[in-house]
This record gives sequence, structure tokens and C-alpha cells, in this order.
Amino acid sequence: MKKLLTACVVFLFGVLAYAQSPVGTWKTIDDKTGKEKSHVKIYETKSGKLQGDVVKILTPGNEEATCTECEGDRKNKKINGMTILWGLEKDGSEWSGGHILDPNSGKQYKCLIRLKDKNTLEVRGYLGVSLLGRTQTWTRVD
Repeated sequence: MKKLLTACVVFLFGVLAYAQSPVGTWKTIDDKTGKEKSHVKIYETKSGKLQGDVVKILTPGNEEATCTECEGDRKNKKINGMTILWGLEKDGSEWSGGHILDPNSGKQYKCLIRLKDKNTLEVRGYLGVSLLGRTQTWTRVD
């Protein structure tokens, strides 16, 4: 009986930990226009850091868009399938230390994310210090 109770508690904490994780697919909302832009799938890499890839473009006519303003190996690559979020590590109640790419401008920013609730993710891109940046609110798809 004691082993069954212990197993149930361990399972419950595992479910709660997953529910409080940004791992999953998120709908991005443009903070300037308020329009839905894409779905980004956030997952944990082998190194334990979070990464996010665009898995669906929601703007009609932009499904085949490329990152014309990007530099390096992302230059002129399709945005759909592109990694735009990488290197985030858990830091208390948020994930920080990573970067985010704005595929429309080709610019990279430092990034931190935090769950507002299990279905709402605040994504902050900034230069230098977090006070100098923008925050987008993403909603969970799955």
C-alpha cells in the first residue's frame, strides 16, 4: 500500500511539473498588430536547454516566406521549420540565457520566457538588459 501511494505521488508531481513547463506548441501573437503569426514548438534539447522551431505559418500568403534579412546560414531559408528560439535554461520561475530571432527583421535578441499560467507564455526579447525590450504573449496550442 505504501509503495502504491508513493508511486501515485511521484506520478502526480511529474504531471504537475509537465503542466508548468513551456514545452509544447504555442501560437505566437504579434505584439504590435495583435495578429496571430505562427505556431512555435518548444522542446528540450539533449543538453537540457529549451529550443523553439516554427512549425506553422498562420499568415495567409506567407506560408513559404524566407528570412531575407537573416545573416549566416539562415539567410534566405524558409521560416517554416526554422529554429527561432534557443539556449534557454531554467532559472527559478523563468527560462533565460537564450536567444530569439525575429525572422521578419533578421535580428537576434537575448531572450527570457516565463509561464503566466499553464496556457500563457510571456516571451521577452531584449538588447543588453531586460528593461530594454519587447514582450509577446503566446498561447498554448497543445
